[in-house]
Amino acid sequence: MTGPTSLVALGAAVAAFAAGSSGAQSLPPVRPLGPVLSTSVEPMAAVSQVRALPGGRVIVNDNAGRRLLLFDSTLTTFRVIADTTTATTYAYGATLGGLIAYRGDSSLFIDPRLMSMYVIDPNGKLGRTMAAPQASEVSFLIGGPYGTPGFDAQGRLVYKARVGGFGRIIPPPQPGKPPPPDIPDSGMVVRFSLATRAVDTVAKFVIPSYVSHTSVGENRWVTNVRILNPIPWTDDWAMLSNGTIAIVHGQEYRVDFFDATGKVSGTSKIPFDWQRLSDDDKSALIDSTQAALDKAAIERGDPTPEVRRSDSLRTVRRMAAPEQTMAPRVPGTTGGRMMNLTSITQFVPLNEMPDYRPPFRQAAARGDEDGNLWIRTSKMVNGGAVYDVINGKGILIDRIQVPPGRVIAGFGPGGVVYMGVLDGTVARLERARVRPATHP
Repeated sequence: MTGPTSLVALGAAVAAFAAGSSGAQSLPPVRPLGPVLSTSVEPMAAVSQVRALPGGRVIVNDNAGRRLLLFDSTLTTFRVIADTTTATTYAYGATLGGLIAYRGDSSLFIDPRLMSMYVIDPNGKLGRTMAAPQASEVSFLIGGPYGTPGFDAQGRLVYKARVGGFGRIIPPPQPGKPPPPDIPDSGMVVRFSLATRAVDTVAKFVIPSYVSHTSVGENRWVTNVRILNPIPWTDDWAMLSNGTIAIVHGQEYRVDFFDATGKVSGTSKIPFDWQRLSDDDKSALIDSTQAALDKAAIERGDPTPEVRRSDSLRTVRRMAAPEQTMAPRVPGTTGGRMMNLTSITQFVPLNEMPDYRPPFRQAAARGDEDGNLWIRTSKMVNGGAVYDVINGKGILIDRIQVPPGRVIAGFGPGGVVYMGVLDGTVARLERARVRPATHP
């Protein structure tokens, strides 16, 4: 976790940059994305990934609905490739699956439960099966918070793995023993050879994590306190259409490019509309984050925020016990060990939050079909997210605003953009195209 001293130095550096040091690049105006050309008729539970095919066809991974669909160019007709019914020859499974562009116009469907990768031909037919990478990393192939996996020009599978963990478990202090070492918060991009199954680490970068304090009271009641930073600094990654790997650094907002040989080329800082955060702004961010967590908990059927806060008052007094003994198994049960558990979410102090709003959050970067890097920034215009478009040389060439409520799920050639949007309680896929830039 970043300390107050380093944050002061970082704030001063960002302030100097925001005050006028924008490097050689200029800040393009924000332009709206072109009009929506087509919208899917079939309702879905989610639009997590898309795979553009020749003729405007597209495969959609509806992971929340456990379906894999092939749409025609108008998005009005579709065929089910995989689902959870007996109507198809392949069951999607009970876990989230992934969709990855493979050789030519073929694709891979990732089944983490079976540790398998199924080849999908350009007509949407499931074919041969390949073994996925090692079990501890197969879940990173489903995309989402892990970025968008893909294959480079040498046929190596590129994806994000993890160093350490998203959470750091801090046990109670032990008398006479030093505190546990601080585990760095980092991820890494690797290249995996399907032929030799050798793994090559390309780069490491910063990822956000949370701190978890665990204690056990005198009545063996376990209390877990999770400490979050609602706007942590983070890095991100993406692979461009030519196989180049981009690492985007959040604190400096610049990009490092790694070619097929591992050679790295850096860029100057990318210009950005840095927004300074006052203590009132930070408090408002904490309140909105807590409200979102409460809403999600209620939707899951968890206890209401009032019940959790009342329970926290009763259990917080029991957080100083030195041991970490789980409560014994309840008599008469046949399962493993049971424990009484209370989870409490807290937030870092205001002085440990960034003094400037980070330019992006995790899983914000992805490559399009035309060799550019798109980054979903923290800037919003009229309720729509603004994407920075950076070319292969690290130059900011465009800033595109998508309509409100949309998130880019993938790209097609020639400036085609696929977006997921919620329509009431269902999700739909939209196709649009970037407007040609007009020059004065």
